[in-house]
Amino acid sequence: MLARPNRLTRGADYKAVVRRGRRCAGAHTVTYVKPAVAPGPARFGFIVSRQVGGAVVRNTVRRRLKALCAEALPVVADGSDVVIRALPSAATAPFGELRADVERCLTRRTA
Repeated sequence: MLARPNRLTRGADYKAVVRRGRRCAGAHTVTYVKPAVAPGPARFGFIVSRQVGGAVVRNTVRRRLKALCAEALPVVADGSDVVIRALPSAATAPFGELRADVERCLTRRTA
């Protein structure tokens, strides 16, 4: 579970990351990373639309992505903002494939 300081909560923050952040596409996710400007903890946000599935499926995908980001927190530079958009294939993807997608994009964009 991500702690409160590690979560993006405002719509304006999501919009800024998606518009100004660097994009990395994977098989099941699209990751946007906005590099650190100010000091502070890394923050994560998730976009899981209805195209992914019903409410139960969307929440399952979101929980999986949150768990992966909590694992990857030490790798991400402090102050970075990250938004992960789940693609419809994320609903049926095994956990290992989701992990590979997220880790590849986070290590590539935040290092």
